[in-house]
Amino acid sequence: MKNEQLLDMYRQMVKIRYFEEKIVEDYAKALVPGLAHLYIGQEAVAVGVCSALEPSDYITSTHRGHGHCIAKGGELDKMMAELFGRKTGYCKGKGGSMHIAELDLGILGANGVVGGGVPIAVGAALSAQMRKSGQVAVAFLGDGASNQGSFHEALNMASTWKLPVVFVCENNLYGISVCQKVHQNITDISVRATGYNIPGLTVEGNDILAVYHAAAEAIARARNGEGPTLLECKTYRWRGHHEGDPNQGCTYREREEIEQWKEKCPLKNLEQKMLKQGVKEADIEAIQEEIQQAVLDAVEFAINSPFPEIEEAQEDIYAS
Repeated sequence: MKNEQLLDMYRQMVKIRYFEEKIVEDYAKALVPGLAHLYIGQEAVAVGVCSALEPSDYITSTHRGHGHCIAKGGELDKMMAELFGRKTGYCKGKGGSMHIAELDLGILGANGVVGGGVPIAVGAALSAQMRKSGQVAVAFLGDGASNQGSFHEALNMASTWKLPVVFVCENNLYGISVCQKVHQNITDISVRATGYNIPGLTVEGNDILAVYHAAAEAIARARNGEGPTLLECKTYRWRGHHEGDPNQGCTYREREEIEQWKEKCPLKNLEQKMLKQGVKEADIEAIQEEIQQAVLDAVEFAINSPFPEIEEAQEDIYAS
């Protein structure tokens, strides 16, 4: 892969990391209403997958969805405004952290319901198939969502009709506070593809190139009319289930485990690959500085934006 492509991927990952780190800070200042489920540690999955998509393709997201939105082209200022509850946000400040959507970018919405976005992606894929548009839908989901009936119904329909959809399971090992080994009798969630006679693949989710190549193959397969794929990406969230989860979730997992996964940082992983391939360290630092300022600008934009008026409370409830 060319250095320019690697740097572009890195820029997107840094956007997610710095955006989320700023939310940690501002959530503690009570500037962000509601709950915030942060994506720190999982950046390679969103960027690896979305880098293989076309702008017209669709994604559905989860309660931990900031990274997906940024990777699919979401603007930092509009996202920050949405999290701050301001009317300049993507959903006019009414959706907040767990419900950001932007149809013009193919972002069909984050979803606070576990597994709720999976059948929506299947519906989008069915629409694309019927319209013969060549579009592909990607459903991001967690390990916990793979236990839901909506997941299995969606895979069954998608496999039966050979719909152009890719199911991307971000297995970060914990469904809220419950470890995967407690709530599932399998190690690799990808084996569940067998029951629907579709390809299932597990990759290292902190290696963006492994994610990208696996996703690109699955997306090409879907676009060519060959049906869905279940792609499992093994990864880990550094923070707790949500901001406010005591000690970053250390009540149900060991601090040593968290530190071990931090050693597998997806950003550091890509930095090392780029340096070996001849990318200059100055170019990496320039991206970091650029995004740092962009995040600060996004916060300023949000703070200076107005809240929705009370009279707007009942607007935008129904789709037109």
